[in-house]
Amino acid sequence: MSKHILIVDDSKTVRNLVAFILKAEGFKVTTAEDGLDGLEKLYAMESVDLIMSDINMPRMDGFTFIAQVREQDIYKDIPIIILSTEGEDRDIQKGIQLGANLYMVKPAQPDKMVRNIKMLLG
Repeated sequence: MSKHILIVDDSKTVRNLVAFILKAEGFKVTTAEDGLDGLEKLYAMESVDLIMSDINMPRMDGFTFIAQVREQDIYKDIPIIILSTEGEDRDIQKGIQLGANLYMVKPAQPDKMVRNIKMLLG
């Protein structure tokens, strides 16, 4: 059974590109356009194996989204990758403190992104 990844990003271009790359690697992909949409999609999913989230999004940003995901026991062990244009140390530290497993700065190299996902999924 293929692993299911939730991609949360307000950029349709980024969502489509990352989804294309991951589907080509055999992953099942669900996309969401911001943190609120991400939570709705997450709650509706039967299972999720990994979450990729941007930081800067309307309605609910990635930090708030990650914090809300991590507050729930059912999702506490799901790997989360932040994929953001923000590369400042304070953003990276905040993301990791909130429970992200990895922080990648856009534009991410597709092969490196796939390697990191496979590493986190074991």
